[in-house]
Amino acid sequence: MLSRDELRDHLVYSRIAGDVATPRENNLDHYSSLANGDPYYALGLTFDQPWSYRDILALMAKSAGVVSDPGHRWGQDTIDPDLTIDAIDAMAERIAAVLSRPEPRILFATGHPTGLLAVHLPLAAFCAARGARLLSPGEGWTYAGSGFGRPRRIRYLQDIAMLDDRGALVHTHDAAPMRHMLEELNGDLPDLVIADHGWAGAAGEAGVPTVAFADCNDPGLFVGEAEGKLDVVVPLDDNVLPRYYAPLTERLVTGVSRAL
Repeated sequence: MLSRDELRDHLVYSRIAGDVATPRENNLDHYSSLANGDPYYALGLTFDQPWSYRDILALMAKSAGVVSDPGHRWGQDTIDPDLTIDAIDAMAERIAAVLSRPEPRILFATGHPTGLLAVHLPLAAFCAARGARLLSPGEGWTYAGSGFGRPRRIRYLQDIAMLDDRGALVHTHDAAPMRHMLEELNGDLPDLVIADHGWAGAAGEAGVPTVAFADCNDPGLFVGEAEGKLDVVVPLDDNVLPRYYAPLTERLVTGVSRAL
C-alpha cells in the first residue's frame, strides 16, 4: 500500500484530487442551483435549513477543498487531497464498524459505471468475504429516467446496482431507483449503503446509514453530510480512468481490514 504522502502524490497526478477536471464555473453553477432549490442538485435529499449560495461555497471549501474565494468564478478549481484521504480513512472505520456485526447487510450502488465501479467492485468482494450479505433489491425494475425519453432499469454487476439503458450501463444522478429499492425491502433496511449521487442521497434521506463518494460539483451530498443524513462523504473526481482509483481503493480496503 502507498504511504499517505505517496497516495497524495498519486491523487494529484491522476487528478482525482488537486487540480481537477471539473471547471470552477460548473461547480458554482451547481452550488447556485442547489441554493435556489433545484431538486436535481439535492440528489434525493431534503434539508433542515436554508442553504445560501455563500453557505454552500463555504461548506465545499471546508469539506472538499474547492477555492473559497467567491470572486474566483472561472477556470481551475481544486479538491484537497488530504481531505480525500481523511474521508477515505473515516469511511473505512464506518464500514469496519458495520462488518463487525453478525451477518451485516450492505447495499452498493453507483451512478458512475465508467469510474467509481472500479472502487465498488473490490470493496464489495471484500465485504462479502468478511461475511456481509450484499443486497440486490429491485433488479429489473424499469422507470422513465429524468430527462430521457426511454426507460431505464436497475441492473446488478457483481452485487453493485447501476442503471441500464438498452444494454448499456449509464451515468445517473437520479434518486428514484434507490427509493424503489428501499421500498421493495419493505422496512428491512440495509445496515449500510455505499453509493454516490442520487443512490446515496435517497438512502440518507430514508435514514439508512450511508457513506458516499462525491465530486466537487455534487454539493447536495456534502450538505447532507453536514446535516447528519450521510455518515461520510469522500471528495474526489468521480470519473477519471478506472485504474487510477486502485491505490485509493487499496487504502480503503486495507483500512477496513485493520479496523476490524
